[in-house]
Amino acid sequence: MRIFRLLKILYIAFKFGLDEFILSHSRLQFLRVTVRTLTFWRNLDKPRGERLRLALEALGPIFVKFGQMLSTRRDLLPQDIADELAKLQDQVPPFPSEVVISSLEKVYGKKINEIFLKFDETPEASASVAQVHFAVLHDGTEAAVKILRPNLAPIIMHDVALMDTGAWLAESLWMDGKRLKLRQVVSEFARHLDDELDLMREAANCSQLRRNFLDSPLLFVPEVYWDYCRSSVMVMERVKGTPISHVDTLREQGIDIPQLARVGVEIFFTQVFRDGYFHADMHPGNIFVGATGQYIAVDFGIMGTLSDEDKNYLAQNFLAFFRRDYGRVAQAHVEAGWAPKDTRVDDFESAIRAVCEPIFDKPLKEISFGRVLLQLFQASRQFNVEIQPQLVLLQKTLLNIEGLGRDLDPDLDLWKTAKPFLENWMAEQLGFRGLASRIQKEAPNWAIILPEFPRLIHQALAENRNDMLERKMTDLVIEEKRQNRLLMLIAILLAGLLAWQIFQ
Repeated sequence: MRIFRLLKILYIAFKFGLDEFILSHSRLQFLRVTVRTLTFWRNLDKPRGERLRLALEALGPIFVKFGQMLSTRRDLLPQDIADELAKLQDQVPPFPSEVVISSLEKVYGKKINEIFLKFDETPEASASVAQVHFAVLHDGTEAAVKILRPNLAPIIMHDVALMDTGAWLAESLWMDGKRLKLRQVVSEFARHLDDELDLMREAANCSQLRRNFLDSPLLFVPEVYWDYCRSSVMVMERVKGTPISHVDTLREQGIDIPQLARVGVEIFFTQVFRDGYFHADMHPGNIFVGATGQYIAVDFGIMGTLSDEDKNYLAQNFLAFFRRDYGRVAQAHVEAGWAPKDTRVDDFESAIRAVCEPIFDKPLKEISFGRVLLQLFQASRQFNVEIQPQLVLLQKTLLNIEGLGRDLDPDLDLWKTAKPFLENWMAEQLGFRGLASRIQKEAPNWAIILPEFPRLIHQALAENRNDMLERKMTDLVIEEKRQNRLLMLIAILLAGLLAWQIFQ
């Protein structure tokens, strides 16, 4: 089946003329005439950006997600392509309403009017994995109903299998392949895709993020209506807001756009360093802004998690980076095991300084994190730094945040915005407040253990005493057996001597 999927990918790429992106390279231009001759049947009248978008839509959800990610990187793409790919965020062609109704009635075992008081058959948004319809519950509550696209699993399975094969080939044939852990990255990506295909998991993700920001003025997360949720259907509170990409509309509503950009950075760092649980699909189609300027999040299919150890090393790296302490950045990589123990820290420090120093004291509009990450990748390859699969989603989210920040406020000073937050977090973790917090966190365990402490000590002493007695008894038995053998030997000798005397 993989070969058929591969042939389909190649067919669609040629059909929409995507080979032009490759053949435009000066070294390959000699092939253009040959390819055009062999593909005379194609209609390439549409602009290249539109053809790329249509090709990604034809190839399915994984490729659509790839286009969504690219659409946030306007600094890396031509304007025409970025504008077209932006349509993939919430303008993917919907599947027919009769299929939606049939799917819902099959899931619930009821007619649509028994499930909902009202159901709008026109989708409000359509994305790569699911589409959303508005509805009204029988108690009058307005709700948003998310339904999975039909027959997605086989397509995703084959695409992931092809990606895994490609990663295996890269690890086998490419010198840096194993260091980059490409197959682990594909496995991590596949795991999150599995989560997206189970809307009960997404509902649980939404519920967790809502608890984390329940009383926060920064971010609103809708409530989940659990009685209506199934593995292929998720029903939650209907939210009302303006898409964050509609900057002019937000200005007309009196929203402070620079403040909105700063709040976005704070939300990101709060999710990562306070909770270790973050929304990992923060493209503009998944974020709205309320009337008060509060962020509103939707689509919780991909969430990232970080261990306390990851958070600690990341915070040290970020903070040292903001302080331009490149030696500490290099040392933190070695301590975390991301760089080999025998790494020359001073050489690694110089390489990091060469990449990062030129971008300080510059607003976001003058910085390309895509290029910075590329240069850091080249430096990491030089020093055999291993790519951490658990941090891939964080890197993706950071690029999304950068894209949003660039659209909202190109003059945003990311360093001044993030540094105080990280300093405060580090103080909470490593200072007196951190100690007090850990004591408070462990207090319930101590409350259980302390009353039992005397009994545990007595038990340990008793066990030691029993062990000592057992060892002494064992020693006595061994000594007794030794003495018995010695007495027997003496008796045999005496008997022998006595017999010798008698017979003499």
